[in-house]
Amino acid sequence: MTTPVKASVGPQEKELLLNQIPFLKGKKILIIGDVGLDEYVMGQVRRISPEAPVPVLEVEEEDMRLGLAANVAQNVASLGGEAMLVSVVGDDTGANLLRELFAKSGVSWDYMIVDKARPTTRKTRVMAKHHHLVRVDYELRKYLSAEAEARLIETVEKNVAKADCVVIEDYAKGVISRNVVEKVAAICKKHGKKLMVDPHRNNHGSFYQGVDLIKPNYDEAVVLTGMDFDDLRDNPNKVVDVARALQKLTGAKDVVLTRGKDGMTIVSGDEITEVPTYARKVFDVTGAGDTVIAALSLGLVSGLSLVHSCMLANYAAGVVVGKVGCVPCEIPELKEYIQTAH
Repeated sequence: MTTPVKASVGPQEKELLLNQIPFLKGKKILIIGDVGLDEYVMGQVRRISPEAPVPVLEVEEEDMRLGLAANVAQNVASLGGEAMLVSVVGDDTGANLLRELFAKSGVSWDYMIVDKARPTTRKTRVMAKHHHLVRVDYELRKYLSAEAEARLIETVEKNVAKADCVVIEDYAKGVISRNVVEKVAAICKKHGKKLMVDPHRNNHGSFYQGVDLIKPNYDEAVVLTGMDFDDLRDNPNKVVDVARALQKLTGAKDVVLTRGKDGMTIVSGDEITEVPTYARKVFDVTGAGDTVIAALSLGLVSGLSLVHSCMLANYAAGVVVGKVGCVPCEIPELKEYIQTAH
C-alpha cells in the first residue's frame, strides 16, 4: 500500500500561493447545478398572536444571499475568475431576486434556463435573534423535464469551448441526473476539458461515472461507496480505502476528501497526500464546500498542482467558516489569511 505524504505549508508554499492569486483572474469555470435563493427575515418576538398561539415577529432586517451552486459561482467571481453558471429557474419572484443578486456578485445570467413549470428554489428562514422560528421552502425536488434537460445539455455543449474547466455542483434538487452527468462527461472528453464534481450523498458513486475529480467530505464518501461506518471505525486505512473505492466507482483519477479539522486527503492515481486545515475560528461551515470547489478549480486551471490547489482551497475555506451563512471569499481576505494563518 502507498504511504500517505503529509504536505506541510512553509514560507515557500505560502509565497507560491500568494504569487499565484493574480493568475486566477479571468479563468472561466463552467458550473452546472441547482441554484437557490437563501432569504433571512430577522427581528424580535415580544408577543403572541391574538389570532393563533404563535409568536409575532417584528421584522427589523431582511437579507438575501446566493445559495447552492450559485454560491460556487459567486466564489469563483470573488476570487477573480469568470463563472459560467448553467442552471434552471422558474418564471417567478425568486428568479427575479436571484437575477439581481447575480448582477451584484458579478455572475453572468446568460447561461440560465427558465422553466415555467418549476418554482425557483428559495428558502426563507424566519428568525428571532439566532433562533429559527420557521423555514419556508419553495422548491420542486424532482428531475427536470426532458425538454428542460435537453436545453441544459445544449447550453453546456454550446459554451464549453470557452471554459477552462467544468464543475458539476449537485445539491439533489433535480438539475443533475445520471443522463446529465453522462452527457456532460462526453462533452468534456470531446473538448479536452477537466470535469470535477461536488457530489450529493443521495446518489451512489457510480452515478458520477466519467468525472475526472470528485470532492466529497468523508461522511458523504462513505455513503456514496455504500460502505459501512461501523466496519470502517477500527480500520486505520479507512480514509484511503473509501477514496480508493470511490476511484473505482467513478473512474475518477483524483479524489479529494475534505475532513473538517483533519484537513484533506488527496488520492491522485496511486499517490496519497494529506493537507492540513488552516481554519482559526469556525463560526459556520455553511457553504465552505462551495468555496473549496471554486478555489480548487481556479487553482488547477491557473497552473497549480492538485496539492497546491487544495492548499489554496483550504485557506479560502478557512476564511469563510469564520463568517455566518453563504458568503464568498474575497481576494484581500485570502491574501491576509495565507500570510497570517499557521
